[in-house]
Amino acid sequence: MNLSLDGKVALVTGAARDVGRDIALTLAAQGAAVAINYQSSAAAAEALVAEIVAAGGKARAWRADIADIAETGAMVDEVAAAFGGIDIVVNNAGVAERARFLDTTPEQWKRHIDIGLLGTVNTSKAALPRMIAAGRGGRIISIGGDSSRVGEANLSMAAAARAGTIALIKSLAREFGRHDITCNAVTLGMIQSAHSDPAWLAENLPKMVKNYPLKRIGQPGDVAPMIAFLASAEAAWITGQTISVNGGFAML
Repeated sequence: MNLSLDGKVALVTGAARDVGRDIALTLAAQGAAVAINYQSSAAAAEALVAEIVAAGGKARAWRADIADIAETGAMVDEVAAAFGGIDIVVNNAGVAERARFLDTTPEQWKRHIDIGLLGTVNTSKAALPRMIAAGRGGRIISIGGDSSRVGEANLSMAAAARAGTIALIKSLAREFGRHDITCNAVTLGMIQSAHSDPAWLAENLPKMVKNYPLKRIGQPGDVAPMIAFLASAEAAWITGQTISVNGGFAML
């Protein structure tokens, strides 16, 4: 199987850490020039760029709040100017704040929707015209949680925002397939990350793994190979799909 991304340009949002970091490293290793988007993790983003460049890859970091359409558009313009286009957008940035629904606030609702849903709207609106004009197809890949497919207590707003993203991705797949642009969503089970609260994990992990046939939660490296596949020519006839990488947590 050939997953080569030589000559391709990929933008990964929320790429400085965790799942986004592994995705960026994997796409770069396959030959893509990678734009590392971050909002507040400047040091981590620059360290990731340095790691990719040291390994012989090509990368640069861009700060932008993807909830802001003007900032997102400016970032996409700069990425295209720096790397000669944009072929792959991986919408990885998101928010998943655990809280009982009746305890959530309008500010929390807005934050989830602005980043989890409108972030994908903004990157897609900025990148799609460039993909169409270039005439070489493209890939839009949105990452969310399995809560968007099956629901999950205490993650109602994250689930709602990401469910909206899945509907958006399916609609974009129908609208832009004529331009050889594929649009897919990847939903995840529990992924251990640098943001995971060690005390919370220690208390809840034994109970959580009972819900996973593989008897472990995921690691960032479990996700990146699927993203590389969907970004490659091997996945040219896959579009409008929601694919779970979840250790068997949900089977639909």
